[in-house]
Amino acid sequence: MALEVCTKAAVGVPDALGDCPFTQRVLLTLEEKKVPYKLHLIDVSNKPQWFMEANPEGKVPCVKFDGKWTPDSDVITQILEEKYPEPSLVTPPEYSSVGSNIFSSFVKFLKSKDASDGSEQALVDELKALEDHLKEHGPYVNGENVSAVDLSLAPKLYHLVVALGHFKEWSIPKDLTYVNSYVELLFARESFLKTKPEKKEYVIAGWAPKVNG
Repeated sequence: MALEVCTKAAVGVPDALGDCPFTQRVLLTLEEKKVPYKLHLIDVSNKPQWFMEANPEGKVPCVKFDGKWTPDSDVITQILEEKYPEPSLVTPPEYSSVGSNIFSSFVKFLKSKDASDGSEQALVDELKALEDHLKEHGPYVNGENVSAVDLSLAPKLYHLVVALGHFKEWSIPKDLTYVNSYVELLFARESFLKTKPEKKEYVIAGWAPKVNG
């Protein structure tokens, strides 16, 4: 029995998987655990009536467990770990916050119009902290095996690479060799290739209003 999953459709392309990193995190978890699922692509600018009735907050991702729709990627991935414990994706508590400030630092730098506001350096500092961790514990955050924290970071790092490359012609510094290797490792996983937005343009279109607004 396939789990039903509501996901964001691409901006202006309602029949293509969109650019939501939190949705991809859920899909990555399903793929890594080999849980069958069925996608409902939701046009977030014109949400269907049935979706709003099932999920009044209107948030994606949203997964149907035991007849009830559950939003929030944190909650969903926790339920998936409990319901489908093999393979385990549990990250040890002491590593669970590794890289947790990278996404907010990326967004701040992406939206920044002031080159001297320190937002670029703040992002580099967060990436350096990840570099130091991977150097000691890699190749993944918890060593040899992928875990939940990697599946949370992978889509966010993809957005960082695509959006900063497009809007700021910026890339992860080459001297952060462990981070660059980590990114390559994550992006090459079969689960990632199956669940990433179909085109980089969908990621760019998703960020454009926030950058230009």
